Amino acid sequence: MTGTFRPEQLRRPIGQRRLCVTASVVPAILWVITGLSVSASEFHPLKAADTSSPRATLRSFLTGMKAIYDLPRGERAFEEPGSRLAVLVRQVGRCLDGSQLPEAVQDSLMREAAVCLKETLDRIELPPESEWPDEQDMADRETTRWTIPNTEIVISRMESGPRRGEYLFSSETVDRASEFYEIIRSADYIDREWVTPNFYSWFISHPGWMIPERWIPEWSRTRWFGQAIWQWFGLTVVLLTGLLVMGLIYLLGRRFLRRDTRSGVIRYLVSIAFPVSAALIPLLVRYLVTDQLHIYGQLALAVTFGVHVVLLAALTVLVMSIGSRLAEVLISVPWIHPAGLDAQLIRLTFRCISIALAAVIILEGGQRLGIPLTTLLAGASVSGLAVALAAQDSLKNILGSMMIMFDKPFRIGERVVVSGYDGTVEDIGLRSTRLRLLSGHQVSIPNEILARSQIENIGRRPYIRRTATIPLPSSTPAHQVQRALDILRNILADHEGMNKDLPPRVYLRDVNDGSVGIYMTYWYHPPDYWKFLAFSERVTLEMCEQFAAEGIPFSLPVVSLLPPPSNDTIDDGSVRPASA
Repeated sequence: MTGTFRPEQLRRPIGQRRLCVTASVVPAILWVITGLSVSASEFHPLKAADTSSPRATLRSFLTGMKAIYDLPRGERAFEEPGSRLAVLVRQVGRCLDGSQLPEAVQDSLMREAAVCLKETLDRIELPPESEWPDEQDMADRETTRWTIPNTEIVISRMESGPRRGEYLFSSETVDRASEFYEIIRSADYIDREWVTPNFYSWFISHPGWMIPERWIPEWSRTRWFGQAIWQWFGLTVVLLTGLLVMGLIYLLGRRFLRRDTRSGVIRYLVSIAFPVSAALIPLLVRYLVTDQLHIYGQLALAVTFGVHVVLLAALTVLVMSIGSRLAEVLISVPWIHPAGLDAQLIRLTFRCISIALAAVIILEGGQRLGIPLTTLLAGASVSGLAVALAAQDSLKNILGSMMIMFDKPFRIGERVVVSGYDGTVEDIGLRSTRLRLLSGHQVSIPNEILARSQIENIGRRPYIRRTATIPLPSSTPAHQVQRALDILRNILADHEGMNKDLPPRVYLRDVNDGSVGIYMTYWYHPPDYWKFLAFSERVTLEMCEQFAAEGIPFSLPVVSLLPPPSNDTIDDGSVRPASA
């Protein structure tokens, strides 16, 4: 190379250093001519780094890193979108293969790897630029990889993906960049035009634009376990503040929901603001840690991983909260009963959608953290199997509730008879359905049993039917039997609650040794049980009066003229509402 590096030369301005090292003048001029020096007039924000060959990639990388180093200190610390620094960082990043890095921390790891590689290249002997292979040289050698002599730093051609055919510092090199730097950090810099002394020290210890450097005392710049004291202090403050703010938002959200008596859209939409705010806190913490405190290395990986885990948890809770709140917003409309089957179906649908979205968030977030998708799917499968085995009865009840919700054999307020229980439906849950029995007791029936049981829905009957056989003695003369038929038909003609499609029926049906049976049936609309009983009472009394006036006797024993007590009567004399 051009000579031995002397530390005192680095303290001189770049122009003086060129004059002091005479042997480096000609290479420096050639460097400018070949484009390895970036001036303000040559700044092209949309120009991509040249990665067509190992020579072009190495040249682009050294050019970009030197240009970043030569920026004014203030401009170098604040990466505003579209600024020269942001463009140079993007161009340098194009020279590295970061495809194997976790997506969530890819940006910070790529930057640290670039600085470590630059520091390493500044301390090792490189062959002359003419010996760096170009595209033709690689074709002649029939190889796709070039290893810098006497190192393990490799520039290889991408064989697949959107950057196929480009030559980049290999993913193994990027992953081991900090290892290379740790090995050679004690070596002296080699005096070259593009050397960037103490770049790494500045990179890992300078604050972001939100923290003025004058606020940092000199004693706090002392490094302790890889980070400056002020960085440890700032990291502690940021993490504790983030946890405190998230906890405060959570408590405020619960307090708001308890105290707010409003119902409907406004209440639920306002309540979403709390989980949304809590989900934004991890993003802010990550920004402060990486872009303001500039924490790098293994500590940065651990902190970033933890922050993203918290973010995934917050996003999962947010999705579940939004799903439940949207369901309640839909249920709040007047025509949906809050405890009805439609409401339960809406809740279940939104809950399933929320769970599916939460699973997508967890899988996608895990991939961004570097966890392979196959590992995540395998873990989810094993966890799902374990949960399914441990909660078989609960899953059966949930599936049963889904069948009930889709089939809708009953609704809230309807009277049903199922599994020997006769009562009114009070609530339909995901695990069980509660009935209020005619005795006043409440019973909970698992939905899994309901889904495979025969359900008699008394509440949905369109009418109440009365059927009776009126026995007359077998010795009754024929004209009296005919008179009995006429009396019953006249009593029921166009009777109260009659539906034209279901007229009453009165026929002589049974003739036995001891009696003659007259079959009578009629239907009462609407199915108001108490009005039906009152009407049936009038029919019976009028029948008895007219039979007595005509001298028509009843055969003994007298049978009951009312429907079977299992469906329509109350066994304990308790009062039923008119809708029974």
